Amino acid sequence: MHADNPSLAPALPGTRRTLDSAATGLVSWYEAGPGAGSAAPLLLVHSVNAAGSAYEVRPVYEHYRARRPVYAIDLPGFGFSARTDRPYTPRLMTDALHALLAHIEREHPGRPVDALAVSLGCEFLARAAVEAPTRFARIAFVSPTGFGGRRLRRGPPGATLGRPALLRAVAHPAWRRGLFALLTRRGVIGYFLRKTWGSRDIDAGLWDYDYAVTRPPGAEFAPLRFLSGFLFSADSGTLYESLRMPVWVAHGVRGDFTDYRQLAGLADRARWRVDSFDTGALPHFEQPEAFLARCDEFLDAAPR
Repeated sequence: MHADNPSLAPALPGTRRTLDSAATGLVSWYEAGPGAGSAAPLLLVHSVNAAGSAYEVRPVYEHYRARRPVYAIDLPGFGFSARTDRPYTPRLMTDALHALLAHIEREHPGRPVDALAVSLGCEFLARAAVEAPTRFARIAFVSPTGFGGRRLRRGPPGATLGRPALLRAVAHPAWRRGLFALLTRRGVIGYFLRKTWGSRDIDAGLWDYDYAVTRPPGAEFAPLRFLSGFLFSADSGTLYESLRMPVWVAHGVRGDFTDYRQLAGLADRARWRVDSFDTGALPHFEQPEAFLARCDEFLDAAPR
C-alpha cells in the first residue's frame, strides 16, 4: 500500500514514482528493467474507461521488464495519479505523456522510446508522437479508437467529441458519486469486461483490480468526462495520418470493439503493419504468447 492512496495496492511490480507540475498535477508511473545501455526504453499507456489503470498493460510490462527499461503510466484521474475535480481532456493526457517522456529522456539521454498504448490511450500517444516525433522510435497501438464508422475524424485541431449537456447531467455534485458507484459495482464491471472480451472467460486479476481502483475518493471525475465524450479527439484521424515512425496495430475480432473499417487506408502505408487476433480488445491478456511474439518482431526490427 502507499501513503498517498492507502486503500489501493500497486497495479504492477517494480518502482512506483511520481512527478508534479502545474500542467498535469501529480502523475504516477511504474518503472522496471535494466538501466542505461540496454535496449530502447518502452513506454506503456493504458486505456480510459470507468476503471482504467496501468494494470491494463500488465502482461506487456512483465514481459519486457527483464530486457529493457519499461515505464507504465497511470494517466491523470486514474490509479495513483491525481484524481481532482478538473477538466480531463486529451491535452491533459498528452501533457502527462510529455512529462514522463522528459523524465525518460533524462534517464536515457539520446535514446528515442518505443511506445505501446491501448484503446483510447492510442489517441493520446498519437498526439504526443506528432508533437514530439524525435522522442519516438516505434509505436504500437492495441485496439485503437478512432478507426470505426464511415470516416476518420478530421475535426479542428485539439477539439473533442465532448457533449456539455451530458456532462452537466452526469457530473452534477448531488448525484455524480452515486451514479459512478452504480456504474462500478463489481457485477457491472464484469459485464463490461465480458463485452470487451467477447467472452465470459475474462481475466480475474484485471476484474479485481478494476473494482479496487474505482473505490478511492475522486475516482469518478475522469470517467464521467470520458462518458461525456471529452476525452475523444475530434482530430484523431489527422493525428494517425501524420505519424512518420513505424506503427504496429494489433486488434481482436470479438466483443464490442471490432470496427476498424477505416484502418485499411493506413494499413497500406509502408510504415504501418496490422495484425488481428482471435480475441477481444485485449489480446495481450487472452493470447499473450502470440501477441508478444508479434510485438517482439515489431520492436526488434531494424529501423526503417
